[in-house]
Amino acid sequence: MRTVFVLLLLGFTLTACARPTVIPSGAPLFTDDFSNPKSGWNRDDAANYSDGAYQIAVAEPDMKVWANPGRSFADVVIEVDATTVAGPMDNDFGVQCRARDSKNYYFFLISADGYQAIGKVIKGEASFLSADSMQASDAVQQGNVTNHLRAACVGNKLTLTVNGQMTAQVTDSSLTEGDVGLMAGSYTEGGVQITFDNLKVTQP
Repeated sequence: MRTVFVLLLLGFTLTACARPTVIPSGAPLFTDDFSNPKSGWNRDDAANYSDGAYQIAVAEPDMKVWANPGRSFADVVIEVDATTVAGPMDNDFGVQCRARDSKNYYFFLISADGYQAIGKVIKGEASFLSADSMQASDAVQQGNVTNHLRAACVGNKLTLTVNGQMTAQVTDSSLTEGDVGLMAGSYTEGGVQITFDNLKVTQP
C-alpha cells in the first residue's frame, strides 16, 4: 500500500507542476526600436526600415499599406510613436491587433489633421466601430509631428488612447487572436509618409 501511495503522490506532483505560466500585467511580449533591419518586418518599396525607425509610404490615392512582424497574441496593449513625415494631412495611420491575415484585423487610426477611430476588417470588408466615420479629437497633435498611440485589445474591449488621453472605446468579439501591425493610408492624394518608432507590446 505504501508503494501505491508514493506513486499516486508523485503523479499529483507532476500534474501540479504542469500549470501554465501566468504572465504578469505590463510584462513585455514584444518590443522593437527598429534599429535592427532583420527584426522581422516587411521590407519593400512601401514599407521598410529607415534611419532607426520603420517607414510606411503610401504612393497612390485611396490606398492602405500595412506591415506585420509575424507574431500571434490574444490580449495585448500596443504602444508606438508615429510621425507624419510628408504628404497630405488628410491621411490615416496607426496600429493593428489580432490580424489573422490581410482581410481580418482590428485597426486603431489617427490622422495628421486631428481625427481618430477604432474599426475592423472582416473578410475584406472594413467598418468603423467607434462611430460612423473618423471623429475629430483634441488629443491628436496635428501636422508633421509625433503622436503616441496606445491600443488595448483585452477580451472584447478595444480602447484607443492618444498622447495619454482616451479617445475611443468599443466592444467587439469578431477576432480573438492574431498578429500586431502598423499601417498607413491615403485618401484623395497620395504621397503619405509615416514613420513608427519605440514599439512596445505588453501583457494587459
